[in-house]
Amino acid sequence: MNRTNINIVRDTSRVITRFHIPSIDRIPRVIERVFRLSNAEAEAVLENTFLDFSDRHKDLKQILEQNFQKVSEFLSSDTRVSAAKKLLIGAYFTMEYAVESAALFNPSIVPHPDQTDVPAGGLRFIMSLRATGEGHLSSIVFRGGIIDNNTTISFLPTSEFVETPEVQVDSLYDRHLFRRKLHEMNVSEETTNYVFEQLSEEFTRKELNERIGFILSERKRTIHKEAIEHINWLADSNYKIKFHDDHLLSERVIFPVSENETSGIEDARFVQFFEDNGEISYYATYTAYNGENILPQLIETKDFITFNIVTLNGEAVQNKGMALFPRKINGRYAMLSRQDGENNYIMYSDHLHFWEDPQLIQEPTYPWEFVQIGNCGSPLEINEGWLVLTHGVGPMRQYYIGAILLDLKDPSKIIGRLKQPLLTPNDDEREGYVPNVVYSCGALIHNNELILPYAMSDITSGIATAGIDDIVALME
Repeated sequence: MNRTNINIVRDTSRVITRFHIPSIDRIPRVIERVFRLSNAEAEAVLENTFLDFSDRHKDLKQILEQNFQKVSEFLSSDTRVSAAKKLLIGAYFTMEYAVESAALFNPSIVPHPDQTDVPAGGLRFIMSLRATGEGHLSSIVFRGGIIDNNTTISFLPTSEFVETPEVQVDSLYDRHLFRRKLHEMNVSEETTNYVFEQLSEEFTRKELNERIGFILSERKRTIHKEAIEHINWLADSNYKIKFHDDHLLSERVIFPVSENETSGIEDARFVQFFEDNGEISYYATYTAYNGENILPQLIETKDFITFNIVTLNGEAVQNKGMALFPRKINGRYAMLSRQDGENNYIMYSDHLHFWEDPQLIQEPTYPWEFVQIGNCGSPLEINEGWLVLTHGVGPMRQYYIGAILLDLKDPSKIIGRLKQPLLTPNDDEREGYVPNVVYSCGALIHNNELILPYAMSDITSGIATAGIDDIVALME
């Protein structure tokens, strides 16, 4: 492996805003204190707030207006509030959050959907990274750049601004898929049937809310409250987000939205996927974490502006580290997975959201992987087979990156394997939040060269390259 001199480091100055409530009981007291200010005093405080923060956010006024609306229910309907006091109240319930103040790691890389005006032999790319801030809360951020014909990698300048997207919770749900997921979750069939018997084949969140509200008010049948909670939880776990079209790629951050993500979004593995009809989609599996449980989720996008977030279901998606193949195999979706925290598995499905029957394909064999193995992103298709980057854990919990080769037509068969790791933490990469770790969530191949972005001890990231022919030649 050739380590480049590229270092992708955290930037503590990149901040988003978050709605902030110290406690519910304080809301009316804070609002009352603002009302005690004269209009001149309120305008002065607001002016200072804008002086301090308007150059850190593109749309601070709109943010403060939105956060005022979130607490406006604590005002009586006939209360008159000046424009300045509305914004000032919004400011008291707003906080900044540095999304990558703690770490910027576990990258994946895919070709950009727009290759317009790229120099001959070059490739425009998108890199996703796991950003971690205060409280070790993880989100997904992006970087863009170009790999030229000589495999020289250059990044576009990173914007000083960061934007969270608009959340569209009223998107359409598929009735059949929704019910199938509830069945996988063992939710009461009786309650499920009653809720969905009046809903169309496609329905919105608003229509679901109205149906549930009607059923709860009717009280004619026995309703399992736990089933209602699961239905609401599932609906909130499937949503759409949209960024502004004119905002830069590096300004976009996918921040936790649903309740199952309250403790973070972890390790997105993006893949450029070739659909049966020739269209290209981008998918990413990631792990939603609420502090107690993990939930495997799937991101779907075509342009990295609008993203659909859906839950993955089935007995085979109860663990971390799933990586989708970039196309169907023999007419079925295929995915690498980790079922037991120790070995590598493969599974197939006729539907992208449902996975069953995992098959063991790889167990730890060499000393540098005796503790556990897993994938380092989606398989890469080459002439000789499917190249899969793996991670292994050895003595002293040191992580390594290795590689295996799977059969193109039957990827459950390993046809090649590196005896020694591709990448081992060197002295400069061993120190960090989690020492002695090198790790990746996805690489790509350009001009027969492996482009491998990788994390260094869960704090920063770098890029290494290697010739594909060299890797294959070293395999047993």
